Amino acid sequence: MHAQVILDSLGFSPGIVDGREGQSLTAALKGFQSTRGLKTTGTLDRATLSALHPYRERRPVTRVTLDPAMLQGPFFNPLPKDPQDQAKLPALGYTRPLEKLAEMFHTTPEVLVELNPGGAAIAPGATFVFPNVVAGSREYQGELKPEWRQTLTDLNVDARQPAGDHLVVDKSEKVLKVFDANDKLVAQFSASMGSQHDPLPIGTWKINVIDTNPKFHYNPDLFWDAKRDDEKAMLPPGPNGPVGVVWLDLSKEHYGIHGTPEPQNIGRSQSHGCIRLANWDAARLALMIKPGAEAVFQE
Repeated sequence: MHAQVILDSLGFSPGIVDGREGQSLTAALKGFQSTRGLKTTGTLDRATLSALHPYRERRPVTRVTLDPAMLQGPFFNPLPKDPQDQAKLPALGYTRPLEKLAEMFHTTPEVLVELNPGGAAIAPGATFVFPNVVAGSREYQGELKPEWRQTLTDLNVDARQPAGDHLVVDKSEKVLKVFDANDKLVAQFSASMGSQHDPLPIGTWKINVIDTNPKFHYNPDLFWDAKRDDEKAMLPPGPNGPVGVVWLDLSKEHYGIHGTPEPQNIGRSQSHGCIRLANWDAARLALMIKPGAEAVFQE
């Protein structure tokens, strides 16, 4: 977990911070190793541990006392699965405070339970142990919508992000890589991309617009697995919406880079052709990149 927390803070997302090895951690280590001139083993070998050592002051976990804002809803449990029922809600919010706290600290409810045995009540004033991904700065720059600033705060997205010039989505590595104007790798995120029915559109595209806390126009004609009696619906925004907290629209019609309501499945499940990131990683990407940036999709 210590390595995951450090990598997360450096912009090489290990996906879910859970203290376990897996393909997302391997990919994050390879990305970090490549920027340090190390052999890309994808393992915590001696050279990699030495390269991570200067960042050891960021401890693996932190104790946080909950305040009312951290537990603010709205919550919907159970969240309906049918798009027509979802369209009736004011927002596609979290199902319960535990789920919100899990996303806030880049992990899952199950990991939070492991870190806090005993089943203490989640309430303002209670103190719990979390992965130490707390944002170092929330001084977000620019004319951002208040609700977007709140989303960034809720997801512990640090205001200090590297400036990305272009990005590469690599199907074989299952990652999205962000490069600066000098073609230096500055961030990397685990991603789900394409499927047998909707393959990743290989080629070079542009990011048209970045829509934060987006609504989602559900069109069953665009989904091979839609139910026969599904109708079009406008779904409200929210972290548990089909595209999560942000949509980066691409010049390829109907395709985009976006968040997800199921971060634990990133890199392990297929998408409807789009590029899916954990909500906190999609939000970070939205701070790094600007409309007009080039997006290369490769095998």
